[in-house]
Amino acid sequence: MKKVLIANRGEIAVRIIRACADRGLDTVAVYADSDADAIHVRLAGEAWGLDGDSPAATYLDAEKLITIAVRSGADAVHPGYGFLSESAAFARQVIEAGLTWIGPSPESIDLLGDKIAARQLAAGVGAPLVAGTPDPVASAAEAVAFAEEHGLPIVIKAAFGGGGRGMRVARSLDEVADQFDAAVREAVAAFGRGECFVEQFLDAPRHVEVQVLSDSHGNVVVLGTRDCSLQRRNQKLVEEAPAPFLTDEQRDRLHRSAADICAAAHYRGVATVEYLLSVDGTISFLEVNTRLQVEHPVTEETTGVDIVAEQLRIAEGLPLSVESTPAPTGHSLEFRINAEDAARGFLPTPGVITRFEPPTGPGIRVDSGVETGTVVSGRFDSMLAKLIVTGPTREIAIRRARRALDEFVVEGIASVIPFHRAVLGDADFTGEALRVHTQWIETAFSERIPAEALQPEPEQPGITSSWIEIDGVRHTLRMPAGTAPVASVAHASTGAPTAADAEAPTPGGLVAPMAGTLITWLVEDGTAVAEGDPVVVMEAMKMETTIVATGAGLLRHHRAPGDAVAAGEQLATLD
Repeated sequence: MKKVLIANRGEIAVRIIRACADRGLDTVAVYADSDADAIHVRLAGEAWGLDGDSPAATYLDAEKLITIAVRSGADAVHPGYGFLSESAAFARQVIEAGLTWIGPSPESIDLLGDKIAARQLAAGVGAPLVAGTPDPVASAAEAVAFAEEHGLPIVIKAAFGGGGRGMRVARSLDEVADQFDAAVREAVAAFGRGECFVEQFLDAPRHVEVQVLSDSHGNVVVLGTRDCSLQRRNQKLVEEAPAPFLTDEQRDRLHRSAADICAAAHYRGVATVEYLLSVDGTISFLEVNTRLQVEHPVTEETTGVDIVAEQLRIAEGLPLSVESTPAPTGHSLEFRINAEDAARGFLPTPGVITRFEPPTGPGIRVDSGVETGTVVSGRFDSMLAKLIVTGPTREIAIRRARRALDEFVVEGIASVIPFHRAVLGDADFTGEALRVHTQWIETAFSERIPAEALQPEPEQPGITSSWIEIDGVRHTLRMPAGTAPVASVAHASTGAPTAADAEAPTPGGLVAPMAGTLITWLVEDGTAVAEGDPVVVMEAMKMETTIVATGAGLLRHHRAPGDAVAAGEQLATLD
């Protein structure tokens, strides 16, 4: 390989460009209209526009990507993660165009992307599994029969789904049929296929995964484990390596079964094998991700292995640079810095970053795709950057992370930094046992932490800073620009807006809580609604948000599906 096209954007495109530079490879960036001045565009050797600004017209357009690769003289394509990274069809198109696909074979993607086939393969090598149906169930009656035989709760899962779509949990027999029908409907809408299988559901499980590397010479090497239990709506927010509080027996079982699964699949590339771990110690295989993971840096920091460089080696036909599982050195935590307002239900917050100052110092790594002045589009993923903090022990890594998050400044848009600070103050995460689980944020955490505690720090335009010393202690004063220092200062509240203050609706109206696209109205124009009724679905940063009526009345649409709307823009009136 000599020149690599990166079919992605943001921080992962930057990460791949740097890995290619380290190996002496030229790079080609691609960009949507709104990414024309992005960091990855400036860092690559050359950059080509995709002539559009929606995911479908840009980073998901396989024909455009391959055409640019050929025209630019690239001889390889790296998909990053997300977008087309797990598309067997795209991998085949790349290979058929005479280019090197930096990823597993299309056959492996097909095999392991089919959750039922992957489950059967895992069972065949003796991987730990809870009871489940070997094939999709044909009806709700079959799901009920499974629940009667194996007990409740059960989970109904789309065979070709992901990201929590097409997945429903039934905790009583009388709701199994409804949840089955709902899962099928959601799977058809999201993935075009409604096949679902059923398995026992582990309540309050941890999410533990294993990083595996496999080359074309028959080498399969496990790099170690990660814990990714801190999730919201099945989207990870905090990850760490190695996975803490595992027994030697559990760790060995995870390592062996992950390696066996990849060997049986004749896998070549970087893979992550995911498991659930229940409070009673039960381990159950979940799925295989056939791509680079967002959280790969924590494994890099604790093993010294450059995982992206290994991807490039594997694609070139070289053997792995590591021969066996390295002993982890220290402990590493990763915090996803998303453009979301945790105080308002993690609403996406596109806009302009007016100030971006990441932390530095010992044990600190920041993988970022933004900077001061970046316009964060509502059309793409909400992740701005990743803060990776490493220390010799988990306790020291946590202390460093507190310091780093206190130093991290993002202004102009809300971010999840206040949420991360709150997590590092919670004993469920920082104590001598890990008591967080995949539903912890929506349950224990949300019950204990009031929304106002997650408010972003207020920005004060037109304010200048000065300082005063009182009894030998330096204090900061903030004053309107042009105002002389005052002789005495009274304590004042932070003035942080509440959710209601931030988005007070116009009288008799329904407004957009964030910038985004109106996806669908849930009620017809002129329908009588009550306060709190779900009425419209909006999408921003690949997340759907259901908006409810702010009062009672006849709903009159002002905007139509497909319309792009700004935060605070009126969507409807309530007559």
